[in-house]
Amino acid sequence: MTGTIRPGDPSTLGATVTDRGTNFAVSSGGDAVWLCLFDDAGAETRLALPGREVDVWHGFVEGVRAGTRYGFRVDGPFAPDRGLRYTPTKLLLDPYARRIVGGVEYCDAVLDHDVDAPEMPSTLDSAPFVPRSVVVDPLPPGPRRRPAVTAGPRRPASELVIYELHVRGFTMTHPDIPDDLRGTFAGLAHPAAIDYLCSLGVNAVELLPVHRSVAEPELVSHHLTNYWGYNTIGFFAPHNDYSAAERAGRGAETVAEFRDMVDALHEGGIEVILDVVYNHTAEGDGSGPTLCHRGLDNRAYYVLDPEDGSYVDTTGCRNSVAVTHPTTLRMVTDSLRYWVSLGVDGFRFDLAPTLARRGVEHDGGTFDPAATFLRVLGQDEILSRVRLIAEPWDVGRNDSHQLGAFGPEWGEWNDRYRDCVRDYWRSHEGMLAPLARRLTGSADVFGGRTHDPHIVDRRRAASVNYVTSHDGFTLRDLVSYDRTHNEANGFHNSDGTDDNRSWNCGAEGPASDPAIVALRRRQARAMLATLLLSAGTPMLLGGDERGRTQRGNNNPYCQDNEISWFDWTSGDENLIAFTRDLIALRHGHSALCRAAVARADTPDWFTPDGTAMTDDDWRNPRARALVWAVAPPESSGATRTLADNLFVVLFNGWWHGIDVTLAPHLAQHRWSVVVDTFAPDAPSTLVAERCHVRARSVVVLRSATS
Repeated sequence: MTGTIRPGDPSTLGATVTDRGTNFAVSSGGDAVWLCLFDDAGAETRLALPGREVDVWHGFVEGVRAGTRYGFRVDGPFAPDRGLRYTPTKLLLDPYARRIVGGVEYCDAVLDHDVDAPEMPSTLDSAPFVPRSVVVDPLPPGPRRRPAVTAGPRRPASELVIYELHVRGFTMTHPDIPDDLRGTFAGLAHPAAIDYLCSLGVNAVELLPVHRSVAEPELVSHHLTNYWGYNTIGFFAPHNDYSAAERAGRGAETVAEFRDMVDALHEGGIEVILDVVYNHTAEGDGSGPTLCHRGLDNRAYYVLDPEDGSYVDTTGCRNSVAVTHPTTLRMVTDSLRYWVSLGVDGFRFDLAPTLARRGVEHDGGTFDPAATFLRVLGQDEILSRVRLIAEPWDVGRNDSHQLGAFGPEWGEWNDRYRDCVRDYWRSHEGMLAPLARRLTGSADVFGGRTHDPHIVDRRRAASVNYVTSHDGFTLRDLVSYDRTHNEANGFHNSDGTDDNRSWNCGAEGPASDPAIVALRRRQARAMLATLLLSAGTPMLLGGDERGRTQRGNNNPYCQDNEISWFDWTSGDENLIAFTRDLIALRHGHSALCRAAVARADTPDWFTPDGTAMTDDDWRNPRARALVWAVAPPESSGATRTLADNLFVVLFNGWWHGIDVTLAPHLAQHRWSVVVDTFAPDAPSTLVAERCHVRARSVVVLRSATS
């Protein structure tokens, strides 16, 4: 390995391979930066980076090729009370590394300070205990099966049906995916996986984090791992455990494997949305490991209290990434563009308010809807054209909950929708008015009436509706458990939320009583129907259509096992068929998709006796039944002419069946029952002015002329 280095090119951060060698560039506020190259035996060669442009250190090393393992060491002042934590004994990852190998062995050597004197820098070398960055060749052009997302129009958000899944969990036990591909990007690209998704009718997948992550020390001590991946250490590197190529000893092909997976999903008509974690890193606070960002430039990458240099935490993960700093802002936006270059269609931002906080006050600053990060995304030539979805809350601040506060180009996870639907179907009182608002796109949250129909569609479709997600109970568990059962996580069942808004239907956990089993199935179908009939963008938790259970664990973030994996041997085929039919109904009728959104300001609501809902009806806390007439935007009011895609949706939250009388202008036509969640296999029937809706169920009527 060569030991010569000369100034390089500071314009592109990371390791860039050329015909003659590799250019290395890294941002650091330290006094000196060393490039550390490792040979096949693990021996380290240190080369001082000779070039510096502002805070970008750079150097070109001839003869260094792809596959070379490397890291950085930085010297400078160590003054934690001022946020300065430079410690040259720590080997640091390249923040722009496209591939990272090795794990973390938690010990005193990975800390940047002396354990007995935290104000002093550590003298222990961390290199034997931390991962390495790897030089990667530029990705050759691949067989693109469709234009890049930025090249042309895309589906309206309201026409999406998003399916949230975990790459490993979805594919780990699939019998038709070869063993060597299970749990990997290549496994998700396999025809068996894509055929299943296409058969359901979903047209977007939202993948739990695929960036390189590590497990927290407390999990390692319990012999567990961070299965969900919300503990990122490399924002450009795919997670090794999801790579069949890495598993086969061909780690250089990992990025190509990811890109090929995206291409294969696109070929099936499925968009790819990544769940990304730019709000914190795996380094935690000052008591955590120094692996990358802290050692390079602690004050640039993290939000610190200006009084004592401590870490501000609005994430619950002991640090918050400082996207207000130019170095960090550049890293995050460069990372996003990189994944778009691999074909990714959009991003769901974990704890998004942390990325939009103004200032570095000790309390984390104030959420600002015009924050620099949000404005940059809205103006960027590439990033302004991809899907942007916010988890619109972070942790522990008076302004942590920001549902509806992101811009018109954003979608947002709607937790009010989740809570309302759960409460309605577990028979809480006073739920009719909230349910109506959630069914019609949450106009109270996402904006009022506008004369531009495109804006109406965009704002109502901004509501990403969901009843369940990875974080919490599955749908089956939602109707099977009143309490959390997280004992397997190793924290004495103290983790996870207690606000499940669940109902076990009469018995905790698995039940053999036929009446309880039947009730649970009806509850699940009713909630699925509610979700897929609502205006907005529906998101289905992967496996809910199969009756997947996590055994009452509502926080299986550390369960890389059968608790979290799909069980492909015992899916509820009837529920799968029901879900498939609902999605097809939504896709096939504009009144249940895009046009319903445009009508959200002036829907038609009726009581079961056929009269228009009054203020007293809406305020009645004990009312549990509602009739919703759904029509395209060109039809309105009681004098409308029925259109081909006019529907009436009947909600009955009572414990008994009810007879519904249709309003006179609806009763003049005959209707076909196209959905009945109580008896989904019953043959379609025709009704005129009356319809019987059985207990705790949803019935959908379609105009018989359609």
